[in-house]
Amino acid sequence: MAHPTLETIHASIPHRAPMLLVDEIVSQTKDQIVCRKSFSGDEYFFQGHYPDQPIVPGVILCESTVQAGAVLLSTLTAGAEGVPVLTRMTDVKFKKIIKPGDTIEMTVKLDEVVSNAWYLTGIARCDGKVAARLGFTCSIATPQ
Repeated sequence: MAHPTLETIHASIPHRAPMLLVDEIVSQTKDQIVCRKSFSGDEYFFQGHYPDQPIVPGVILCESTVQAGAVLLSTLTAGAEGVPVLTRMTDVKFKKIIKPGDTIEMTVKLDEVVSNAWYLTGIARCDGKVAARLGFTCSIATPQ
């Protein structure tokens, strides 16, 4: 897949700034996606995490990875009404501190589908080193 634009990402998931945490889709197959997110240092969370030594919160690393998974699910659930929502995270591990100026590459693989549950594994890397690893489950939430 070519390098999709922000419009493609917007068409895939409902997230918008400041909570859109996917900048680019690098590659995608039927059951795997690779996306990137660059942290400029201007993101809102650096103001308080931590003022003198800013680092990306672990929950943001998880959210970036889950959003990459949601982009993958959007192609697998095309035509379904609703949006992917996170229902569980398992085996979350943080291995590398991410700082302003760093770019992470999130690889998400679809492991299994059971009914309305999509089981995925995600790894966020920076400079080829694992920053975060997690298993997560999404389901499709229908609009109210």
